[in-house]
Amino acid sequence: MTVGTHARRPHTHVTGAASSAVRPVLEAPRSPARVLAAFSTGVYLEVRSDVEPSVIAVITGTATRLPNSVLLTADLPHVTVGDEGWVGDGCVQLGRLSLRAHRWWDPAPPLGEVDPVRLEQAAPRLTVGSPGLAGNAAVDLLATSCARGWLLGVMTAAEQLVGLGPGLTPSGDDVLAGLLVALRHLGRGTGTERAVWLADWLAATVTYDARTRTTPISATLLHCAARGEASPEVIAVLRGLAGRQALEPAVRRLHRLGHTSGSDLAQGIAIGLSSVLALRGPA
Repeated sequence: MTVGTHARRPHTHVTGAASSAVRPVLEAPRSPARVLAAFSTGVYLEVRSDVEPSVIAVITGTATRLPNSVLLTADLPHVTVGDEGWVGDGCVQLGRLSLRAHRWWDPAPPLGEVDPVRLEQAAPRLTVGSPGLAGNAAVDLLATSCARGWLLGVMTAAEQLVGLGPGLTPSGDDVLAGLLVALRHLGRGTGTERAVWLADWLAATVTYDARTRTTPISATLLHCAARGEASPEVIAVLRGLAGRQALEPAVRRLHRLGHTSGSDLAQGIAIGLSSVLALRGPA
């Protein structure tokens, strides 16, 4: 009897740099993953795991470095939506590509001490652009409730905004993500404990059932934002507000993200900035 044999193509082993946010899922036991979306600059993998982030972005150097990213030092493999892979045991396996992180970056670098007077002076220079939910009643409720420290209003508005809007990252989620990151970083930097307290409650509200209320990619980004983790474009705006770097160029780079994502994130940051300044008074 003749048995046909075919040489199996070997795996291509590469290294990359990864966000420390994805370290828990990368170092967990190996779990199956599925391609959610594939673009020329990145592939989104949904990991069948309870560990967050449950979606990992495998990207090239030209893609937006989201807080759930692993940056490749090689070309992306050719995959399509629905293809299977594996994540865990320190590795991402996608097709014949085997990727292991050898460097890590912090998606939530601390701002350090921030001068509230500098924030007040910088606030008028933070332009929002054209957010997808301009004039939305829930966004207005979110802004006024955060500035007052009114928890019920904040939670009510957040419940209305999670998953609101089209796309991989709906506008409502982007606004909440920008707000969460701003409250946490600017609140800590200025010593505004009420802002950090508000961020904790808001984080619990938006992440509780995010997987069932919005897209998998956006749910993961909300979990990241709840911990203060964001893309370099968002962190750069916070650094600009704090006087660590030029603000206007950072704002322009943020506005270039997505169709309205940059403006939505900027709107959330603006709400967070105004809230931190308002909440610095006595309780």
